[in-house]
Amino acid sequence: MCGGVLFQIDGKEVRTFFPNPKARLPVLKRDGSIEPIAWGRRREQSGRLPLGGWARHESILAGTWDKYSPRPIKIAVLAFMEKDHLGKSHWFEVTSGQYLQGLIVRDQHILRVYVVTIEPNFEDAVHDRWPRLI
Repeated sequence: MCGGVLFQIDGKEVRTFFPNPKARLPVLKRDGSIEPIAWGRRREQSGRLPLGGWARHESILAGTWDKYSPRPIKIAVLAFMEKDHLGKSHWFEVTSGQYLQGLIVRDQHILRVYVVTIEPNFEDAVHDRWPRLI
């Protein structure tokens, strides 16, 4: 389910993982710049936004996220990490010009980004959810 990402900002490579409460995802802005925005919400974090760091594509289409003023965004990463069913990490490079699809949501003044996931369409997927690439 994309538990970590590798991205570049200000000429530096950054690895961040969802369990870190300070994790940020690199959101591509309209002017081409990158803005790191908080990745999802954890149990220990206050607020009313959904727990977790992922949004199922089918739940977005069904309107489940509508109450959070959702906007689709592009997450600019070099690679993302998935853990297999045994807990082993696997890194997957993202082709230049492709992005992870994200969903930015709002609860009053709080913004958070969730990685949009789909069911993988290949047999040897390491996880039952996969980030949606755009």
